Amino acid sequence: MEIAKRISEESVKTILKDHLGLRRVKSRLVPKSLNFLEKQHRVDVCETMLSDYQDIMKRIITGYKSWIYAYDPETDDQSAEYRTKGEPRPKKPRQSKSKIKVMLTVFFDHRGVVHSEFLPTGPTVNKEYYLSVMRHLREAIRKKRPKLWADNSWLLVHHDNAPSHTALILREFFAKNSTNIVPQPPYSPDSAPCDFWLFSKLKRPLRGNRFDSIEDIKRESLRALKAIPEIDFNNCYIQI
Repeated sequence: MEIAKRISEESVKTILKDHLGLRRVKSRLVPKSLNFLEKQHRVDVCETMLSDYQDIMKRIITGYKSWIYAYDPETDDQSAEYRTKGEPRPKKPRQSKSKIKVMLTVFFDHRGVVHSEFLPTGPTVNKEYYLSVMRHLREAIRKKRPKLWADNSWLLVHHDNAPSHTALILREFFAKNSTNIVPQPPYSPDSAPCDFWLFSKLKRPLRGNRFDSIEDIKRESLRALKAIPEIDFNNCYIQI
């Protein structure tokens, strides 16, 4: 104990870093710290995906919703600049997202977007609204994926476990239309293609731009969505 008191802080850092090979790391912010049961459920769902869905992955239609802002600051990567050696780093003032926003819901498969729609001004995302989205999705599949519709082989929908998605009227709707729901473990955005791929790719060209109205947001976000090539959607499904 006496020896420990005589060691300076710098000596302690040297021992930890140079002799023990340790490094000081910051905590990584995560949406939620999963308990044992939640972790086990996540493992079970992933194993189910590998065993039961791997051969029919391209029949799955996945989707989710996200806010699109009138102004969304650029990421640090986007605002990076090339400078000569010795030049000071560029300065970037702290900026925040605008209060003007619109919610976009997108469903897609390995070929591209199947259905997208914006939440009307006023309503919230409740079970009644989501039921209407599911009806619109079925109609979009009938028009855009006629072969899947005719074969009745598309009936696999992947979305999260939000209350508006799991309400009784939704479960009855899915049962009536023989629609199977692909399992999604809670608090697992890394297994949801919209979270780990689509929306970040969609929003990237929109960041740093200021839109004057809701209509401008809708127009430019749909333009960015349509600009994503089919091969990117296919590659996303390969990652799942």
